[in-house]
Amino acid sequence: MNTTPDGRPIPPPRADERAMLEAWLDFHRTTLALKCSGLKGDQLRIAAASPSSMTLLGLVQHMAEVERNWFQRVFAGQDLVPVFGEGNLDGFRLQPERGLDEAMNAWQSEITRGRELIADASLDDDGRLPEQEAGHVGDQGVSLRWIMVHMIEEYARHNGHADLIREQIDGATGA
Repeated sequence: MNTTPDGRPIPPPRADERAMLEAWLDFHRTTLALKCSGLKGDQLRIAAASPSSMTLLGLVQHMAEVERNWFQRVFAGQDLVPVFGEGNLDGFRLQPERGLDEAMNAWQSEITRGRELIADASLDDDGRLPEQEAGHVGDQGVSLRWIMVHMIEEYARHNGHADLIREQIDGATGA
């Protein structure tokens, strides 16, 4: 597998659909981790720009919740509480005692569990959206393919946020 100079896995230029989706999702997961690397706790809590309270630590927590939601709740139909508690449905709210190590461990656990749940599934297998969300999509059923494309999009969008936050913190730019 080829990697970028910063160590991220480069998705293959040719692969079957499943391998391509998984590679791009892993690329974006690794990108978010890279954006958080080498920073101190207080730096990970610096908000993007007023009035936003989005932080790098909050993004890691949010993506743990997103991983749980799409792979465990929607795809596997599991009824689970939010990763960081009932009062933190989207994962963005920070707790003074929670640092990057704890958030990263939770995020990685959610990624691992999601991988386990989809390992033997077909891209055509469906998950089930709650009725409220189904109204936005137009159907309660969404394929694993749809979920994976959505996850890539979700990470790409938030990695753009992470780029801006990281540049604000220490001037680091780039992928």
